[in-house]
Amino acid sequence: MPLSRLFEAAIAHARQGVPVTRGQAALTAAKLGELADVPGFAGHLLSEGAAPQQGETFRQPTLASTFERLAHAGLGDFYRGELGTAMGEELERFGSPLRRADLAGYAPQAVTPLSLSLKQGQVWNLPPPTQGVSSLMILGLFERLKIAEAEGFDYVHALVESTKQAFLVRDRHVTDPRWMDVDPLDLLADATLDRLAARIDPARALAWPHVGEPGDTIWMGCIDGEGRAVSFIQSTFWEFGSGVVLPSTGVLWQNRGIGFSLDPQARQALVPGRKPFHTLNPALARLNDGRTMVYGTMGGEGQPQTQSAVFTRHVVYGQPLQQAVDAPRWLLGRTWGEGTTSLKLESRFDPTLIAALRQAGHQVDVIDAYSDTMGHAGGITRHADGRLEGGADPRSDGSVEGD
Repeated sequence: MPLSRLFEAAIAHARQGVPVTRGQAALTAAKLGELADVPGFAGHLLSEGAAPQQGETFRQPTLASTFERLAHAGLGDFYRGELGTAMGEELERFGSPLRRADLAGYAPQAVTPLSLSLKQGQVWNLPPPTQGVSSLMILGLFERLKIAEAEGFDYVHALVESTKQAFLVRDRHVTDPRWMDVDPLDLLADATLDRLAARIDPARALAWPHVGEPGDTIWMGCIDGEGRAVSFIQSTFWEFGSGVVLPSTGVLWQNRGIGFSLDPQARQALVPGRKPFHTLNPALARLNDGRTMVYGTMGGEGQPQTQSAVFTRHVVYGQPLQQAVDAPRWLLGRTWGEGTTSLKLESRFDPTLIAALRQAGHQVDVIDAYSDTMGHAGGITRHADGRLEGGADPRSDGSVEGD
């Protein structure tokens, strides 16, 4: 399709406006004190100096003009044309270390996804510098624990402890692959997963001091009538990224660079040309019974955990996809909107399960029944006969649609 067609809807939404969602209204109000004076934020993301209200029309005319230019001049203009030049100059003026040369030197990469064979089929995720390897490791470790059914103590405990083992490996090794000291495929090898699974105590929790980072992300997935499937994720990291909106283009800049360390000896040390570790990891599965599944979530460190809950509930234990997305969830550690490293459980869990987890040594906090902290998950499954099944998260502003 021509770029003019591909940009058509985005241009219309930006110029004519879209209704402000509950999440946009609430987060703009919450972050206003931090971001009101950041260059471009007030002029592009506020409504007459105030946070926009839910339901009012939100327009981005400057961004619409940028989309129109890209549709006419081509996508390379963003990096190496007039748009790239203008943005490079503005970024420098606002104090960013990014320069026009950084934009001009950028090129996208087509990478080979990581994959893992499970009893039910093949699962894929993205390679480093994402945390996709940890999402696959969790599923591989959980399978080795041979849990008979979902929702009870054994199920939640096994997935939480699998998460701990996967995260310890992730934090020790995963960074820009050019700086890694292990092959990511080795982390998914049977010998590695067998060794890590043997460390998991089926009755006791491993102490967990790990600290993560907050962030803001969206996941989308689609499957067409011929079975072509896409699992897609995008993020500004924090709720509004850096908060910087460039006046000439209306482009909001993320702040994934916060994943770097200024310590030159650190695993994530800031080095020219290096990519930061990040949490984005959309998932896709081809199952032995002929089903194709795309699934994912926002939520920083919660992404692998929620993926494991949705996949196991739906694929391993046979729950309908919407039920698997809706069901009460847990979160180990710190993520979007939370600052503690405890095991957080939604209040819809059975009190006896919560008590059993505490007795096993988990530091448990009970939070709201449908909490944003648990991320906003979704998924689509295409059955072997062509039927499509979807699930959207009641915790989010998202939806599932078919045509």
